[in-house]
Amino acid sequence: MSITVNAAFDSGNIRLTGTEGDTLNLEIVRDHQSDFYQWFHFRVAGAKGRRLTFRITNAAGSAYPFGWPGYRTRMSTDRQAWRQVVDTDYVDGVLRWTVEVDSDLVWFAYFAPYTMEQHDALVARIGGQPGVTVRELGQTLDGRAIDCLTIGTGPKQVWFYARQHPGESMTEWFMEGALEKLVDVSDATAQALREKATLHMVPNMNPDGSFRGHLRTNAAGVNLNREWHTPTPERSPEVLCVRNAMDATGVVFAMDVHGDEAIPANFLAGYEGIPAWTDPHGEKFYEYGRRLAAATPDFQLELGYVKSAPGTANLSMSTNQLAERFGAVSMTLEMPFKDHDANPDPEFGWSPERSKKLAHSCLDTLAGMIDEL
Repeated sequence: MSITVNAAFDSGNIRLTGTEGDTLNLEIVRDHQSDFYQWFHFRVAGAKGRRLTFRITNAAGSAYPFGWPGYRTRMSTDRQAWRQVVDTDYVDGVLRWTVEVDSDLVWFAYFAPYTMEQHDALVARIGGQPGVTVRELGQTLDGRAIDCLTIGTGPKQVWFYARQHPGESMTEWFMEGALEKLVDVSDATAQALREKATLHMVPNMNPDGSFRGHLRTNAAGVNLNREWHTPTPERSPEVLCVRNAMDATGVVFAMDVHGDEAIPANFLAGYEGIPAWTDPHGEKFYEYGRRLAAATPDFQLELGYVKSAPGTANLSMSTNQLAERFGAVSMTLEMPFKDHDANPDPEFGWSPERSKKLAHSCLDTLAGMIDEL
């Protein structure tokens, strides 16, 4: 049987450029109307019993090539468990991994995928629970729904939203964990939070990019996290409909959930540098981070992004825009494509299950601070 490579499915991305014996040369396809690329997801058939080497030859030109060193490809034979390929390296601009294939089909991905089919199943499952309201806030350029699940009856307006960058699939795993906790009738902390806050949860801000196998952009090649100052129906209807919904409710707390290619840790980025910054208000953001670090070994405070200098914050980014626009305690959560080096898992690396558990810790931390917001 000949070996075939296929990425013609929900969230798929790869191009086979040639074979040399048991070595397959590949390229990641750019986001539509964009130069961004890094996400890959494909399957291989006909390789059972063979030892194959895969080479992504255009890795050096990807959006974040500095993220490849120390990274390990994810592999699955059942699309449920996604293990790290130990024999992964990045040398001379080529991402390479070698595996012994023991099944008729095998899948590879940049991170454990979260497909649009999984998204629809999540919305249907959680949306059917008591006390949950599902709204379609708007539609994407490809006509897909921007889903928002609202939970709770309290006066504090809280927003969690994820996957502005569609290749950051760990973020929708995070949202699945958050939603499952919020509807768990046996979780006393979640129930107390629902009484004090109304939580608006947008699991996927970029369905078009998710389905198309993009790394960072929507169907028009637009980076949604640079559209929050002036979103438009033509470029960024996803941001426009979510921001309009936020305008209708107000926001006291917001978390924008992302993945980071290079830093092997979970960390928060805040809104230093906005015109409205005050130290007492910013202290609430810092206190949230301290409490989260105390709550779980999967979060830390040492590694992260450089803070913006006073007056230099980019208000086109959601965290800065929401802090300035609403006075919200607003933050970006970043999770790794690699592993959390301070608390590693050699088999799975940073994983869907750990993303979901981190969501639980984030909600527990919020519950302990909600009266202070």
